[in-house]
Parts: sequence; C-alpha cells; structure tokens
Amino acid sequence: MLDVRKLRLLRELDRLGTIAAVAEALSYTPSAVSQQLAALERETGRKLLNRTGRRVSLTPTASVLVDHTERVLAELERAEAALAADTAGTASTVRLGAFPTALRTVVLPAMADLGRTHPDLAMSVVEVDPADVPDLLRGGDLDVALVHEYDNVPSIAGPGVELEPLLDEVVYLATTARPRDSADLTAVRAHADSRWIAGNPGTLCHTMTLRTCQSQGFEPRVAHRVDDFGAVLDLVAAGGGVALVPQLGAIDVPAAVALTALPLHRRTRIACRQGSRSRPAFAAVSAALHHAVRDFARG
Repeated sequence: MLDVRKLRLLRELDRLGTIAAVAEALSYTPSAVSQQLAALERETGRKLLNRTGRRVSLTPTASVLVDHTERVLAELERAEAALAADTAGTASTVRLGAFPTALRTVVLPAMADLGRTHPDLAMSVVEVDPADVPDLLRGGDLDVALVHEYDNVPSIAGPGVELEPLLDEVVYLATTARPRDSADLTAVRAHADSRWIAGNPGTLCHTMTLRTCQSQGFEPRVAHRVDDFGAVLDLVAAGGGVALVPQLGAIDVPAAVALTALPLHRRTRIACRQGSRSRPAFAAVSAALHHAVRDFARG
C-alpha cells in the first residue's frame, strides 16, 4: 500500500519544482523530503526522480502517480467530510486565514454570527497574504481561507484547492482632488507624475497598482509601500500621494480623500482543500461569511 504522506510530497515537488521549496512549504527539512521520496521509489519499485547534481525532475511514471495522488487526496477529504457530517452538530475548531481588509468588514461579523448560531464552533483566525494561502491549505495549516484576485492580477490556487465566489468589489482611485462622476482608467493616467502609494512587492495589491499604471503608459513613482489600506488613506489625506484602494479598504475615509470608482475590480473567494467543502463546520463558516458580505453590501 502506498503511503499517502509520501505521495503528497511527490505532488508538492511537481508543483513547486525543488526539494527545498517542498521542505519550506510543508515544514520539513530538505533531507527528510529526500529520504521520504527515496523511500517512495523503493515502495513503488519505479524510478520517480531524475537527479542531476542538486536538480531533480519527475519521470513520466511519477507524473502519472501525481495525477492519481490529486484524486486520492480529494477523496480522503470527502471521506473525512462524510464522517464529520455523520456526527451531530458542528463542534470543532476551524482555522481561517484572511487578508487584512476582510478581517474587519467580513470575518469579524461572521464570527459574531457564528457565536449566536453555532456556539459549539470555534474559529481561529490568522492574518495571511492571499499568495500564501494555497501552501497553507495544502500543508494543513489552515482549513478555510479568503483569497482575492484583481482583473489584471489573476490568482493561481493550483491543484488541490477549491474556490467559492464570495464578493466582487470595485477599485477606487484615492486622491485629494474632486472625484469624477464617472471615470475610465484615463483617470489613472492623469496621475502619471504624481507620487504613488502601493503595497509591498510580492503582494497582489502591489502588482495591481503597477499593472494598472503600466496599462496607462507609465511606471508609478512609488513614494510609500504600505499594505494597510487605512494607513494608505491617511497618507493620501496627508498629501503623501495617490493610491488604488478596493472597496473593503475604503472604510472610514478621511474627509480630505476623494474616491473615484474605476472599471477595475477585485474578487474575493473562499478557499478550502478539494473535497473538504461539505464538512458541516466549514459549511457553517461559509454561510456566515456570505451573510456578512450581504450585510456589508447593504451598508
């Protein structure tokens, strides 16, 4: 019988490309990953890895095994979900990851709702960058998470992750000038010479700002790198520059800041491991998140 834990390491090697990356993603040492993969080769009696110095690549046999592994892992999640559904109630702890703007406006109201409707369900919340969510889900560090993508920055969840639509938001241009009643992206071009406030490199929000400005023919002159949109709006109000802010981040807007809605959107999704979505506790969390979003939309 093949060891599922070893198969999972092979799947992650196929996805991440190096043993070091697999070790980091799953909190192993590189030596342990190598030993487990070597043991898997012995168990299968097949060559699974091509080794050239420190580089490794999967053989065609290993690629076939990875395809089966995806289905095996999803079925195991479904089996555990079925066992959970067979018990009464939703008593469990759900580890939920969320990005900062969703914590205040969506996650906290959802937690309050769950406290009333499912008092036996506990939530453990972790602030995470959406780019880190797939690894955290696949590694078992999170059960459910919120991720987002922009029109011009699609997210890549990768294998083993299911996504459920939650919220579509408009993106605003935040300035101290009077907002336009209607605007296309040329409103961004008008600030080609302005100082810009963007997220830190590596975040989707940073990439969105760069790509939006580049689509209008210029590279933004980034004066400040800030991930917290509340602080971003305060910087705009203080004359520190202009910024692009999604709807969830446009809360408690300073009086000096004007928001111009752009034809640019951010989409938030609920992410979980493939096959785990039907767990009663996960379904309850999803329902509470949707309820919080409806309340937010009603204002």
